[in-house]
Amino acid sequence: MIRKTRATSAAGAIASAAALAGCAGVLGAGDEPEDGGPVTLTITTFGTMGFEELYEEYERGHPGITIEATNYDQGGEARAALFEAFESGAAPPDIVALEEGWLGQVMAVDERFVDLRDYHIDSASWRWVPWKYEQGTAPSGRVIGAGTDIGPMGLCYRRDLFAQAGLPTDREDVARYFQAEGGGWDRYFDVGREYRAATGNAWYDQPLYVWNAMVNQLGQGYYDIDGRLIVGENAELAAQWDRLARAQADGLSAGEAAWDWDGGKAFTDESFATFMCPGWMLGVVKDQLRNAGGGPETGWDFADVFPGGAANWGGSFLGVPAASEHPDQAAELVLWLTKAEQQEKAFEVAGTFPSTEEMVTVYLKSRKGDPVFGGAPTAAILAGRTEGVRSQYKGPLDSQIQDDAFGEALTALDRGELTADAAWDQALAAVEELASGEGGE
Repeated sequence: MIRKTRATSAAGAIASAAALAGCAGVLGAGDEPEDGGPVTLTITTFGTMGFEELYEEYERGHPGITIEATNYDQGGEARAALFEAFESGAAPPDIVALEEGWLGQVMAVDERFVDLRDYHIDSASWRWVPWKYEQGTAPSGRVIGAGTDIGPMGLCYRRDLFAQAGLPTDREDVARYFQAEGGGWDRYFDVGREYRAATGNAWYDQPLYVWNAMVNQLGQGYYDIDGRLIVGENAELAAQWDRLARAQADGLSAGEAAWDWDGGKAFTDESFATFMCPGWMLGVVKDQLRNAGGGPETGWDFADVFPGGAANWGGSFLGVPAASEHPDQAAELVLWLTKAEQQEKAFEVAGTFPSTEEMVTVYLKSRKGDPVFGGAPTAAILAGRTEGVRSQYKGPLDSQIQDDAFGEALTALDRGELTADAAWDQALAAVEELASGEGGE
C-alpha cells in the first residue's frame, strides 16, 4: 500500500544568485527555481519519518517550491520502486529516502546519485555522529546520503509480566539483572528460560528481530570490511545462530508474524515479555497498543540495556538521484530536512531518533518521561545508547539476505517446519542463489 500526499504552497519564487550562477549551493541557503518559475519536488519515503509538517514549513519559507510526497509502508517497497525506476529508465523522484539495510545496494550504483559534497555537506560533517556520516559515504568517497535518524537499541519489557515471574521490575534493576554473569545474549536467553519456567509463556515475539540485532552488533556481518560475502565462513555469525536456535528449541518465541502481532493484541495480552527496541520501534509499540486499545496501563517499560552491548538497527538517509530535474533545489531540501532542528521535530512526531551530535548531547540531559513506557526517559536512554555503536559494512545484498534468505529460514524454524541445521542450510543456499543472480530486483 502506498500512502500519497501532496502539500500545497503559495506561487512565486525567490532569487538566489548562487543558484543562478551555477554554484552548488550553501548549507542552509535558499534556491530559486532554475527557470524562475514554480518547482515541484517529488520525494519518496517509507514507514513513519515525521516529515509531513516539515514539508509544509519548508514550503512556507520557500515560495515557489511545492513538495509532492509518496510514502511506502515499508523500506523494501521503496527499494523495489527505486531500482525499478533505474532499470526501466523512468524518471526517479527528486529525493529518495534510503534505508540503512539496503544502503550497500545503493552504494554499488553510487554514480546514479548526486555527490552531496558538491553542495558542501563535507563542511558540515560535524553535524552527524561520525559513524552515521561514514555510512552515507560510498567507497569512492562520494557522499550520496545525508543522515536522518538512527536506531540505537534498548530493551522494551513488560513490568507486570516480569513481576509474575519474580524478575526485577524497576528499569535500573532490570538493566543490572541482564548485565549479571557477563551479560550478553547468553544471559538474555537464560533469563528468558527463567521467565518461561515461571510462567509458561514466551520471552520474545519471534526470532527475526532478535537475529537482526545479533547480526548488526558484529564487526562483520554478511560481508567483510573489504566487501566480500562471508556468510558461510563467518564463525561469529554461526555462533549467534546456534544461540538463537537453542532459544527457539526452548520455546522462547511466541511465534508472532513479523509486523503483525494480531492487530496489536500481542502487545496487550501475555504473548511475550520483551521486545527489541531501536528508537523508531517505540513508535511502533505505541501504534500497536493503540490498535488494541492499550496504553500506559499495559505495563511496557524501556531499560537502558541491550544484550551484547551497543547496537543500531535501522536509520535512514536522504539522497538525490542524478536524474533529478531539480538537483539544486532537491539538495537544498535534503540538507534542510537533516539539520538538527528538523530532526528534533521529526523525533517528537514520529520517534525517529536524531543522528546529529547536537541532539544526542541535548537528549543526554533530558529527563522527560514517556508515560507509555512507565515514565522512562526514553530520549536520554537512546542518546546514551549511541555510544559504542560500530558502523558495520553493508554489502549490496545485505537487506535481501536478511529479509529473504534468513527471514524465510527463521520463519520456517519458528513454525517448526525445519530443524535449526536445515534452516541454516536453507539460508546459505538462498544466499548463494542471491549472489548468483547479483541481487537483481
